[in-house]
Amino acid sequence: MRQLFMELRAALLSTIVLAAVCCGLYPLAVFGIAQLAFRDQANGSLVIDKTGVVRGSQLLGQAFTGEGYFHSRPSAAGNGYDAANSSGSNLGPTSQALRDSIKDRVDAYRKENGLKETAPVPADAVTASGSGLDPHISPESARLQIGRVAAARGLPTATVAALVERAIEQPHLGFLGDPRVNVLRLNMALDELNTSR
Repeated sequence: MRQLFMELRAALLSTIVLAAVCCGLYPLAVFGIAQLAFRDQANGSLVIDKTGVVRGSQLLGQAFTGEGYFHSRPSAAGNGYDAANSSGSNLGPTSQALRDSIKDRVDAYRKENGLKETAPVPADAVTASGSGLDPHISPESARLQIGRVAAARGLPTATVAALVERAIEQPHLGFLGDPRVNVLRLNMALDELNTSR
């Protein structure tokens, strides 16, 4: 019986020590290091406007539908950019539903941006990302939207084009990923441009 109590005592003490380390000290250490070394990323990479209002996160996409805004890529997450339902569509390359939706999106993209019926459309403009929350579009997709945005805002096309070129983010470390444009940041820059005129 004494041996049993010794075993139980050792197991109980091990549980308490491991719980203190794994559920208390380790998370606090990681939190502290993150706040010191990566404060912006650890707090959600929030995008704050000049008035101090949080407009979103540079890591999560938002749906922009107005004529005077650059549009994000399609989202399959819930009702669109719903972080609680982040997912892709699970439609594969042999899916007729996927082919039909892409055809409809291509037609709509060409029409809203005043493109010819045969004009190439970037894949990211008509397909959802794996998470459904991608905040970026390709530079090509942004460039094809310049005419619509400039006309809707009454701005010179060259001004909007220059804004797009400045918004292009290069691949991480120069080779990880592709060049991309953060749609939220670009649209905020557009709003600032309009208010400063």
